[in-house]
Amino acid sequence: MVGAQDPGGRLPGHFTAVGSSSFVDFLSAAAPDLLPGRRPLPPGVMSDAGAHATTIIALTFEHGVIMAGDRRATMGNLIAQRDIEKVFPADGYSAVGIAGTASLGIEMTRLFQVELEHYEKIEGTPLTLEGKANRLAAMIRGNLGAAMQGLAVVPIFAGFDIDTGDTASAGRIFSFDVTGGPYEEQGYAGIGSGSVFAKSALKKRWSAGLGRADAVRLAVESLYDAADDDSATGGPDMTRGIFPVVVVVTADGAVRLDDDDVRPVAEAVVAERLVNPGG
Repeated sequence: MVGAQDPGGRLPGHFTAVGSSSFVDFLSAAAPDLLPGRRPLPPGVMSDAGAHATTIIALTFEHGVIMAGDRRATMGNLIAQRDIEKVFPADGYSAVGIAGTASLGIEMTRLFQVELEHYEKIEGTPLTLEGKANRLAAMIRGNLGAAMQGLAVVPIFAGFDIDTGDTASAGRIFSFDVTGGPYEEQGYAGIGSGSVFAKSALKKRWSAGLGRADAVRLAVESLYDAADDDSATGGPDMTRGIFPVVVVVTADGAVRLDDDDVRPVAEAVVAERLVNPGG
């Protein structure tokens, strides 16, 4: 890190200067080489250089928003990992999911989590939900050079808007493209290669005011539909006990459901499809 080589043993100026509340801005000054988008890349397209994460969906329900993702990562026609995590709580009231280059997506997610925590620590108050989406959009734009070489990261962001007094409309979803965004979605959204199939399922089944149990069931079922038609999306793995990651965000906070909570939902979906494969 720049400054660690100060012969006097003192911290460089940017450690003690009054800067912005952005950790990314601080890192840009202190150690820009640690930012994912600042690393030099060899020329040429590198889309096959890393594993890819695929389908993530988000949908609103009567008390907030749910985000869910399958567990498969692929490299070409190979399954690179069967139990990768693609959905994470971003802070106390929001969640983020990644599609695209898996390693860069996970790195961006961790940096985004630090960014939100750093802001709250410096300012003494959390960012607004739009502010969080805008910070994530800026980080995506910072990765544009790598995206143009095939190492794109396309996240989805959702959260509970604690600044609104209407619980029924507090769950909000933001999608992005490789140049940033953000674009607010209504009701539901999806990213990744299987999202076209997952969104088709959500389009038919989602309605405003869904209960929590119905929304979790619909999330798992839409991922099952994605896995049914997209080879890069993994379905519930009953043999290995690997189930989709589901994060529920309400006024009580962001909670990742335990596998013991998701297992019976996945088992019910699979049992129903044995009788009616089309759903």
